[in-house]
Amino acid sequence: MPDTDFELYYNVGRDADQIAAARCGVATDRDLLCWAKRDAEPFLGEHPLPDTPLPGPHLAPYHDALVAAQTPAQASAVTQHLLDAAEPVLQAVSDYLLSAARWRGQNRGAEPESPPKMLMAAASRSLDVLALAHRADLAILRAAYDPAPAPKARVNDPASTPPALPPAPPHAPPTGPAPGR
Repeated sequence: MPDTDFELYYNVGRDADQIAAARCGVATDRDLLCWAKRDAEPFLGEHPLPDTPLPGPHLAPYHDALVAAQTPAQASAVTQHLLDAAEPVLQAVSDYLLSAARWRGQNRGAEPESPPKMLMAAASRSLDVLALAHRADLAILRAAYDPAPAPKARVNDPASTPPALPPAPPHAPPTGPAPGR
């Protein structure tokens, strides 16, 4: 019997991942999502969700202000306003991911690399964006307002002078070209 993966009509509309997965007898991510969507249709009929993406923030004012900023303080003001505006949305996403991780108590006793633990890590990391951006902004401000003092060289301080060659041992032959050459 011929292998159906090599028959043209069998593979029409399938991508390379689907063909390779069929050879191994496993489902692709796309297959799993398609089957879940099909099986959830009655549920979604009872619990309709918006079909449109979450409204994104209008970032043009932030971009315009950042382009116009002339100093680190001005750029920081724009960045801090954006972080303050984004925090409620990222917090809401984090809260949802945490709820998904705890759904039906599946997180209790879960292994470290299990889906519930992965969702909990995603919830935490979604807020890491704010913390990392805030730290970067503070580093820029510190460089502008409070740079580390330059180390001062001390006069006659052996610790501040560059290391020299050690003294020649006593009774050592002189170095350099031999006499008479």
